[in-house]
Amino acid sequence: MAGVALGVGVLAATAVLALGGSAVGTAVIRGAHASGVADAAALAAADTASGAVTCDVDGLVATVRVRVGAGLLTAEARARAGPASASP
Repeated sequence: MAGVALGVGVLAATAVLALGGSAVGTAVIRGAHASGVADAAALAAADTASGAVTCDVDGLVATVRVRVGAGLLTAEARARAGPASASP
């Protein structure tokens, strides 16, 4: 019977360590994601301040327009983010 109790104890300890490691891993991944989002937001804010980027928000839909270059060599791009059900 002592062997069974030892086996159950080892399995329980392994399960606790696995769950703890999973929680730490999830926290690290979410932290990295948040850092990337913050970097992208800071770059977008800097571009907006320079006038190269405009951003319009209408409800849950955000539209971003970017203009690069000058004169005849100007390129423009537009991106939309929001729910799929919203009309473009």
